[in-house]
Amino acid sequence: MKFILAFLVPLCLLANEETSHYFAGKHFLGSYIGCDRKSMADLQGMIAAMDDAVRSSGATILNQSHHIFDPNGLTLVYLLSESHASIHTYPEFGACFVDLFTCGDHCTAEAFDQALRAYLRPQIVNARMFIRNDGIQEIALHE
Repeated sequence: MKFILAFLVPLCLLANEETSHYFAGKHFLGSYIGCDRKSMADLQGMIAAMDDAVRSSGATILNQSHHIFDPNGLTLVYLLSESHASIHTYPEFGACFVDLFTCGDHCTAEAFDQALRAYLRPQIVNARMFIRNDGIQEIALHE
C-alpha cells in the first residue's frame, strides 16, 4: 500500500501543476485627458477602437455591453475569459477612464493602452498598473 501511495502522490502533484492557475492579476487603470473629441463622438469608432484594444492585449472577448449617455457619452464593458475591461467617456470634457483587469500573465495591458491612445490621441495620460494577488503591488509605467 505504501508503494502505491508513494507512486500516486507524484502523479497528483504533476496533475495539479498542469491544471493549477496562477493566483494573480494585472489591473491597468488610466485617465486620458485632452482626447480627440471627434473620435470620442464617433460611437461606432469608439466601439471598434475598444474591440481592437482588447484583442491587442491578447484577451478573449466573451461578451460586450454598452450604454450611450445623450448626447454622446459612452460606457463599454467587456466580459473577458481573463476578467474584464471597460471605458467610460466624457466627451464634454474630452476625457475618459479606462480599465483592464486580466488574470494570469499572458495578456499585455501595454498593447491595450497603446491601441486606445492611438485612437483617442490624449494630450495627458495618467496610468497605473497594479499586480493583485494576496496583496496589491503598484508597478511603475513609462508614460
